[in-house]
Amino acid sequence: MATATLVPLSEYLRTSYRPDCEWVDGQVRARNMGDGPHSALQRFFLKFFFGIEGKYGLLSYPELRTQVSSTNFRVPDVLVVRETDPFEQIVTIPPVLCIEILSPDDRMSEMHEKIDDYLSMGVKAVWVVDPRRRTAMFADEHGTRTADVLEVPGTDIQLAVADAFVELDKLEAGNRT
Repeated sequence: MATATLVPLSEYLRTSYRPDCEWVDGQVRARNMGDGPHSALQRFFLKFFFGIEGKYGLLSYPELRTQVSSTNFRVPDVLVVRETDPFEQIVTIPPVLCIEILSPDDRMSEMHEKIDDYLSMGVKAVWVVDPRRRTAMFADEHGTRTADVLEVPGTDIQLAVADAFVELDKLEAGNRT
């Protein structure tokens, strides 16, 4: 379970945490540590978006601090921004997409808070991927729902959820090819 400590915003902004932490309502919240499946999926999504960046004018980044409101800074596992948006040390322009990959200790109530923060900021979609259950949820202004296909609003980008787990299945079977 993630822990939280009261810290002034100025201290949070000048501190490097390893791994990075979130700042929510004055509290620094440790993020749950990723594990092998988490890391493999994070790598998959970065490779997926890297492969189509030029075609769609999008850029993807891992774990980049995102100011979702004046009192909340989140750190999505992967975020996708427009290539035309200026690069920011801390993202303030709403990303096109935020991806959260569940770790064993993540709680859905906390994940729903993150989803709400991202959508309130203006993020068009949030993907929440569970490597243990091999499932995914898609969240947007219309709500959160289980998805077999994940989409990026405003594009024709679609990703079958099963495709995200092919590489993970190979890794877990001991086949790295």
